[in-house]
Amino acid sequence: MMNPNKQQRRNLYFFFVFVFYVFILCARFQTSEATKDSSAQVKLQNRRLSSTVVFPVSGNVYPLGYYYVLLNIGNPPKLFDLDIDTGSDLTWVQCDAPCNGCTKPRAKQYKPNHNTLPCSHILCSGLDLPQDRPCADPEDQCDYEIGYSDHASSIGALVTDEVPLKLANGSIMNLRLTFGCGYDQQNPGPHPPPPTAGILGLGRGKVGLSTQLKSLGITKNVIVHCLSHTGKGFLSIGDELVPSSGVTWTSLATNSPSKNYMAGPAELLFNDKTTGVKGINVVFDSGSSYTYFNAEAYQAILDLIRKDLNGKPLTDTKDDKSLPVCWKGKKPLKSLDEVKKYFKTITLRFGNQKNGQLFQVPPESYLIITEKGRVCLGILNGTEIGLEGYNIIGDISFQGIMVIYDNEKQRIGWISSDCDKLPKSEPLYTSF
Repeated sequence: MMNPNKQQRRNLYFFFVFVFYVFILCARFQTSEATKDSSAQVKLQNRRLSSTVVFPVSGNVYPLGYYYVLLNIGNPPKLFDLDIDTGSDLTWVQCDAPCNGCTKPRAKQYKPNHNTLPCSHILCSGLDLPQDRPCADPEDQCDYEIGYSDHASSIGALVTDEVPLKLANGSIMNLRLTFGCGYDQQNPGPHPPPPTAGILGLGRGKVGLSTQLKSLGITKNVIVHCLSHTGKGFLSIGDELVPSSGVTWTSLATNSPSKNYMAGPAELLFNDKTTGVKGINVVFDSGSSYTYFNAEAYQAILDLIRKDLNGKPLTDTKDDKSLPVCWKGKKPLKSLDEVKKYFKTITLRFGNQKNGQLFQVPPESYLIITEKGRVCLGILNGTEIGLEGYNIIGDISFQGIMVIYDNEKQRIGWISSDCDKLPKSEPLYTSF
């Protein structure tokens, strides 16, 4: 018969052993779960950073003069059509505060709701504040004033609101983003302002849409646009749609004080031969309908085109004011296919002569056919409108190519593409 004291000691021993093993198993389980949670967080972050926001694009160079996307803002959401602009960083919409110079009726303007950004906010510090409205009190609203190369301007205040964005995988993500509530629009130029509700700013500044999405951990700071000749196209923010090969890359000018995408210096070629114009810097600007060269480059190209047209069935005409330089045929023209054989490809060669990067502009990417049936030159003299030494590649020369603004690696790239459909993705024109 076992001693009762000995039996109690044995029971106590087994109890402690049992508790010890339970403790070890719980510790292992918790460690395993913690590792799983940590791994899940890493996977989630990686998935978000590899996301890409996608917008269908509509518009044309002529007669509209712009390409635009549709963006829902607010809760409940209201739809706004915005001109895509890689030449400026601030996104803004016409704002019922009330609004001066707005083209949209009040029902289609943005209505602020005590959601202005204070002028002490970091995004406000990246703006050019109006001189007569400095940030005296940190709680004052953040005012902005932005001007454009066509002398149009917008004045307003920064606000934050919900913006649902569609990703390449078809899902919708609701985010709070910062943009301008524009309550004073000026357009002193000879042409009427576009009927869009505002600008989608894609420039390199802190307040640029792609920069905001990168800071939120949603996408990489890479912008892609592809504009078709047929009035369609797509815009994406993120790197999922960037081809893995075949892209021609050149470095962005890192010493440029502006928020533009500038590359260069480049040499200007016509029909693969040098024009003698070298050392030009070029801004890639989707907010510009046409391409602008400085006076020297513009005159060189115009002289070579006119020389080539000697003896051809096209003559200079002043009866069409659509653009400064136009030609007419024996009868009204209906398509560029009728006349593009009389024109040559214009090329910008970045880098050195042997292995430079070539940005080629075929005739269909610098000519338009007007409503009167004339063919007009879509390259304009930038010096005449105050651009001084700036050279701008605009929408007309972006047609039929994918342009990639890679802020992660400070470079810009391009590749011929079918801009009517998205590569490696679902059909573009689905319900939103």
